[in-house]
Amino acid sequence: MNTRPERRLPGHIEAALSTAGGSTDTAGQPWQGRELSGDNPYHSFGNDDGGVDPGVTAAREALAEGSGNEAAVVAALATARVFVPVVARLTAGEAHADGLVSDKEADMALVTLQAPDGRRALPVFSSTAALTDWHAEARPVAVHAPRAALSAVAEDAALLVLDPGTDLPFVVRRPALWALAQQRPWLPSYDDPHVGQVLTESVAAAGHPGVAGIRAAAGQGIRVADGKGRVVNGGGAGPELRVELLLAPGLARAEVDALVGFLQNYWATHTYFAESVDSIDVSLLAVQNPAR
Repeated sequence: MNTRPERRLPGHIEAALSTAGGSTDTAGQPWQGRELSGDNPYHSFGNDDGGVDPGVTAAREALAEGSGNEAAVVAALATARVFVPVVARLTAGEAHADGLVSDKEADMALVTLQAPDGRRALPVFSSTAALTDWHAEARPVAVHAPRAALSAVAEDAALLVLDPGTDLPFVVRRPALWALAQQRPWLPSYDDPHVGQVLTESVAAAGHPGVAGIRAAAGQGIRVADGKGRVVNGGGAGPELRVELLLAPGLARAEVDALVGFLQNYWATHTYFAESVDSIDVSLLAVQNPAR
């Protein structure tokens, strides 16, 4: 992913900048280990030393060990504080009322990433240390994760990336990002019974005798490797839903293409499905004795 500063900040983040800093404040004193609340009326994180939220730590450790899941990590983020990185950006000079023109001015901008598929992603960090290690000159602005999700939506970002550049980053995909911004519960599409119901309804609507069934599973795209080389089943940025379409043998290619096209259009135009699924892999499986 490539980093680049984007646009002006949302107002609540600009307001918080008065006491936010990089690894040090304007007097050169380190932020690490300090209370971040101070007298800033926009900061509601009293006694915050910049460390990782314990609930997020527990959820991510459980995910890495195989006993947790993506939904638990997003649920932990729903009540957690995170840090949004902002950077100074020089802009062209502006004319002033006295007729003078300043050479350059600096404002603050959110940093966004570009995912391999071209979509925007907003990076957030679980601690000031993780943010500083990633970008030494970025300033950490403390916000609740749902507020960061709102900022991501305002920046036209489809992804939220927790702790990029660390041993175990975690990607919050679009449906989870929207749920986080709206402060409502979220289930990944591969575990959502309503998504499964839409798949079943789509096959019924197709009415094709060569379809023996359809089922949903977690896609390969949810997986990510941690710093120890372990494959973690959650937090990846790729397709999260694998749709397996069971077909009777002997169908012509054109017939299969038309069927898949119908199903994909059905899913894309179904509001709940389109909002709940970020991306899909469709797998065609032949069955020898389809049920009649």
